[in-house]
Amino acid sequence: MNNYITGATVKRLREEKGLTQAQLADKIGVSAKAVSKWETAKGLPDITLIEPLSQALGVSVLELMSGDTVINQNVSANILRSKFYVCPVCGNIIRTTGDTVISCCGITLPPLEAEETDAAHEIKLEKVEDEYYLTVNHEMTKTHFISFVAHLTSDKVNFVKFYPEGNAETRMQLRGKGWLYLYCNKHGLMKQKI
Repeated sequence: MNNYITGATVKRLREEKGLTQAQLADKIGVSAKAVSKWETAKGLPDITLIEPLSQALGVSVLELMSGDTVINQNVSANILRSKFYVCPVCGNIIRTTGDTVISCCGITLPPLEAEETDAAHEIKLEKVEDEYYLTVNHEMTKTHFISFVAHLTSDKVNFVKFYPEGNAETRMQLRGKGWLYLYCNKHGLMKQKI
């Protein structure tokens, strides 16, 4: 991580919480003079103070370090507002239902932007009893593959992980209108309305 806490960030967050320098200092066990030095860029907080400082200011350590605070305005928790993040190093897949700061393998991950599926990534559906059989006619080699498929409605998520050299097929119960998402390791996140 290239960032370290800036004085402007500490000052802005302290003022947003309605704290004086002395009140913040008391919360984390330092002097008001130390907080003043941080805010005027004449000093930096010790590494051991980062976690207590983030707690006192009501933000995550990542938000404190980056200076970007995230306010979750998604009070209805509508799953259709989900965002997907995929780590390019380890392949971790993270799904959130609001804005957040996600970091994996030392990298801050951007949310993926889904495009409409194209002919090479179309998800085909076939009704089988009370489920649907989903297939994607896509190569599944070690270098080019579909990593996952997910069905999202306003209140449910159904998620299936695929692996290279396997098949891009699964059975799912698709109840309600929503979106099918898939992630291709070369072409990114795609979606298809159902």
